[in-house]
Amino acid sequence: MHRATVDTYDDRGLDWAATHRTPGRPGDAERFADKVGAGILRLDLGCGAGRYTDLLGQPVVGLDASAPMLDECRSRVPDALYLQGDIEALPLARGSLSGAWSWMTHHHIARDRLPMALWDLHRVLAVGAPFDLQVLHGDYEGSNPGDDEEEAGRFFASWTPDRLVEVMVGAGFDVEEDSVVVSGDELRLSAVRARTLADTVGPGMRLLMCGSNPSFYSADANQGYFKAGNRFWKAALASGLVTKDRDSLDALRAHGMGMTDLVKRPTRAADEVTADEYRRGLGRLERLVEWLQPKAVCLVGLGGWRVAADPRAQAGLQETSLGGRPVYVMPSTSGLNARTSVDQLTDHLRAAMTVADQA
Repeated sequence: MHRATVDTYDDRGLDWAATHRTPGRPGDAERFADKVGAGILRLDLGCGAGRYTDLLGQPVVGLDASAPMLDECRSRVPDALYLQGDIEALPLARGSLSGAWSWMTHHHIARDRLPMALWDLHRVLAVGAPFDLQVLHGDYEGSNPGDDEEEAGRFFASWTPDRLVEVMVGAGFDVEEDSVVVSGDELRLSAVRARTLADTVGPGMRLLMCGSNPSFYSADANQGYFKAGNRFWKAALASGLVTKDRDSLDALRAHGMGMTDLVKRPTRAADEVTADEYRRGLGRLERLVEWLQPKAVCLVGLGGWRVAADPRAQAGLQETSLGGRPVYVMPSTSGLNARTSVDQLTDHLRAAMTVADQA
């Protein structure tokens, strides 16, 4: 999280909290508590001084980066559990939570870092867990958005509904129908942690890998191409694209290799995906590429690209670009594609890397 923002809350957060003790939307917090249910763990992300913590049900974990704010929250809600931590690096085990509440917290993260913060939240939530989110509405990003002294020193990134929903979908959340509401300068929505993979994407990507859609096996393992019979990671290691097997987080952070899917819905077989899903997914992919500007995009498998973009496409560099970036399409790495060897898959990845490095 933005360090100057945390310092500001350390220095002046209690002054702000003293004038904002009453929750603005208690009904939303109580409905969230009902959705989670009693007796299972939920998280108040950026709990601050505890404006909502007591309304979210029990047991609840209050997490905040500011020690003074956590101490104040503890004094107001003594029966909660507390963690000092960063919402971009949650100190929690995979699948350990059954709900998450974030009220005016995630807008303190730069827009291009939000996908990975949501990836981490997706990691710690159980499938089906509700997530309620409120951020600032608008197109501003930076520090000190106005003359208000309350806001001085803090970083803010506001969002439009369409962009925020697409980031949520990419992060593996199903946004509840009719839950997206703009009220003044606030944007809020309700979502559910889906049984799918979350994108690992961010700024400065060398190569964005895009699969057709996740298998249930990969979705449950929280790792793309996880099954032993899939040759993706074997070819990626042999090509030099990555240095750790089946580790998408290291691939992004150490090597600039992002990962997403044309379609987020998991299936047992790729032929269960519809043509409309591929076309909508290609639109999301193009907007993602236009936003984050990886050096190149590599689609794994020809099927989705042929349906959505070019029915006569062959493996290799494509004539069609996405978001102004070159597109390389390679054969499927599934073990069912016996016609393509690991060596050939490795050559395709090397060729895609060359495209990226020359872009």
